This record gives sequence, C-alpha cells and structure tokens, in this order.
Amino acid sequence: MRTVDFTPLYRTIVGFDRLADMIDTAAKQETGVAYPPYNIEQVGEHEYIIELAVAGFSESDIDVEIQENVLSVAGKRGAGEAQDSRNFLHRGIAERSFERRFHLADHIQVREARLENGLLTIRLEREVPEAMKPRRIAINGKTGAKLLTGGRKASAA
Repeated sequence: MRTVDFTPLYRTIVGFDRLADMIDTAAKQETGVAYPPYNIEQVGEHEYIIELAVAGFSESDIDVEIQENVLSVAGKRGAGEAQDSRNFLHRGIAERSFERRFHLADHIQVREARLENGLLTIRLEREVPEAMKPRRIAINGKTGAKLLTGGRKASAA
C-alpha cells in the first residue's frame, strides 16, 4: 500500500483538519474486507442511498448508528439459533458478523433505514442549514453601501 503525505496541503488549507484526518483514517483501514457487499448511489442532487446485501439477517440482528459523521452498520447473528444443528452440504450464504463504517460529509442526515428481501437500504439526505447557504454581504465604504453579487459589486437598492 502506498503512503500519501498530506503535509504540504496543511500549509495552504485552513479548517480542513477533519477532512485530512478522514483521508488518513480511510487509508489505514483494512482494504481486503468485502463483506457484506454494498452499493452507494446518488439519486438526487442532495440524496444518497446505501444498500448492503445482508441475506440471512433480521432487523433485530442489525444495528445502524451515526456518531460524529460516521455511519456504522453492524450485524450479529443471534447466539444458539437452530442453524447450528443444520447439516449443510454447501454453505454459500456467509451470515457472519460484520461492521461497515461510512464517513459522511457535514450536514448529511439519515432519513430512513429499511430491510427488505435481504437488502438493507439506508436513505441519506444533505440538509444544509440556512446559516451555511450563500448570502449577500454588504460592503460599507466612503461611497456608500454596495452589495457583492457573483464576484461583482452592484449598487444596493
């Protein structure tokens, strides 16, 4: 695995410490874990869906949790179930415990999680707070107030 040094970027960016830490963390995570398989789909400008193939798991076997912009999905089969007494000739459905983590951007909210036909579907939506949306800034100077719009100065009405 190749190591990337982000030190030069730290000299030119301000306030992106969390982003750099996320990249470092993602680079250090195990790359060989492929269970359960999943899809991430963008279904709208601000809407996303994560699907995980969790065949053999019920709703009570799966925990979905979000903490500090990290979405964790963990599955653990109930202990002592009747499956232990079954005599498999071939066992292709893993049904083993797992944990998947997804780092979410700021202002991404989990709207819904549902389990249907062996697929866990988690619907996400970006909800930018009003205070974070673009706004006009008044410029006060000797010639009077002016508004900054799209990189140009325009007279205030």
